[in-house]
Amino acid sequence: MARYAKEHKQVTRQRIIERAGQRFKQDGIDGAGISTLMSDAGLTNGAFYAHFSSKDDLVSNVVAQELRTQAERYGTLRPGRPGLEDLVREYLSHEHRDHPDVGCPSAALLNEISRCGGATKQAYTEGARAILDEIAARLSPEDPQSARGRALGLYTMIVGTMQLARALSDQKLSDEVLEQGIENALAFLH
Repeated sequence: MARYAKEHKQVTRQRIIERAGQRFKQDGIDGAGISTLMSDAGLTNGAFYAHFSSKDDLVSNVVAQELRTQAERYGTLRPGRPGLEDLVREYLSHEHRDHPDVGCPSAALLNEISRCGGATKQAYTEGARAILDEIAARLSPEDPQSARGRALGLYTMIVGTMQLARALSDQKLSDEVLEQGIENALAFLH
């Protein structure tokens, strides 16, 4: 009986984290209160504190999970540089721009994460390192450390491009930003 309760609690906790990740990327961290987050997960407000000590605790767990999932997904791309080309095209797609709730947490939340507490920044730093390590390993499999600067360049290029594309009210200009971003990132890779 206790084992079931523990497993049930873990499943419930994971559901809260997943739904909160979508909500945060859609409405922002400050744009979603505990009652909305718990409603999204199909739970009452009172259940929140059985899983998290505070909203900040939830935010750091969401950031860690979102980036871990993103890094794992990068591992399913084609090997080497062709996989990075696929990543660039997928990342800078209209679909990613138009659906931030299921996209990259960096493009959706960086400005808010920079104002968060230490636990969230630490979770973000660890997740960003994992993503940068994955990119560097694809750029230079024999010596990933030598590709660290290029990995940083590529990642900041695509994240910044997506943030700019989302901020524009002019759809045509936003499309142009994405297209030019793909062209720039692919040129950077070669």
